[in-house]
Amino acid sequence: IGTLTYHWVDADRREVFSADPNDRRELIVQIWYPATANPSTPRAPYVQDAEALAPALARLKHLPEFTFAHLKYVRTNAITSAAVADDMPSYPVLIFLEGANGFRQMNTFQVEELVSHGYIVAAIDQPYTAASVVFPDGRRATGLSLDQMRPLIHQSYSQTEKAPILNGQAFENGIVPYLAQDITFTLNQLAALNQLDPNGILTGRLDLHRAGTFGVSLGGIVGGEACRLEPRLRACLLMDARMPTDVVKAGLQQPTMWITRDAKTMQLEGWPQMEIDEHQGTMRAAFESLRGDGYFVQVPGMFHVNLTDIPYWSPLWSWLGVTGPIDGQRAHSIINAYSLAFFDRHLKDQPGALLN
Repeated sequence: IGTLTYHWVDADRREVFSADPNDRRELIVQIWYPATANPSTPRAPYVQDAEALAPALARLKHLPEFTFAHLKYVRTNAITSAAVADDMPSYPVLIFLEGANGFRQMNTFQVEELVSHGYIVAAIDQPYTAASVVFPDGRRATGLSLDQMRPLIHQSYSQTEKAPILNGQAFENGIVPYLAQDITFTLNQLAALNQLDPNGILTGRLDLHRAGTFGVSLGGIVGGEACRLEPRLRACLLMDARMPTDVVKAGLQQPTMWITRDAKTMQLEGWPQMEIDEHQGTMRAAFESLRGDGYFVQVPGMFHVNLTDIPYWSPLWSWLGVTGPIDGQRAHSIINAYSLAFFDRHLKDQPGALLN
């Protein structure tokens, strides 16, 4: 696996999370791709900006700062700036969307599996909804707390008469439509990258005619909206996420898979009944209105964190019951198997017995 990271500025779009009307929307996008094997080359770090991310995560999760200090020592299977593998002239492209207060590498278990089977994955760090985003010049965009974000997110699937306000602007449809524009911008940037990669590595290697997206939690909500708006996305994998009102009303044209768990498991995890009803109801409604192929995968005993790398972070999570009744490794195996089968069928036209 090879990896590269890019900083892109959308000059046409204001940064609504900033009080300065002149600030433009900026993204950090990390790309993983199939690479030529080189066992002797050092592996890339799990998190590039761990010194900024670890304290931000601790603050947002109300945990001691040392809780995430070890992340800076973790290495992955990726090699920075490795040569692209020559198995195929170009590879299908997937865009990964992180959860609220997350970070672009939070589903490395899933990213590495997909890349190892011939996909290019571009993960977007969305400033101010991510825990912390560090720009090349050293500036940091610190994430809003969940309490600050919740009204902005909820408005996208459970509207109130009084729209939430951020920096003097009312968001009648919540913040999700704005975040979904990051995907359209990223697709445009990836097309430009495919024409000419300044690193001289990915030029001509991205098959954007076979593009899809996958996201977890807030990333799944944003992914649903992006799939409604963006016909270039040909396959959508939405994990444990409510669906925005417009997605439920209008439906999705693309093949779509939901990976989630049953209501009983959510109750066991301590979710309020209203949130369980919203969660299950909006996903099921969007699934049942699909115009094409759809898959609704429920994994009993799987907690929300099992859809991320968190089970790997510490053996304490399992002992403390954070990862639920299902083993973390078992959950990851199920998620990876269904993710791969779904994208292989709808982006590579390969049969997948798991989906029959």
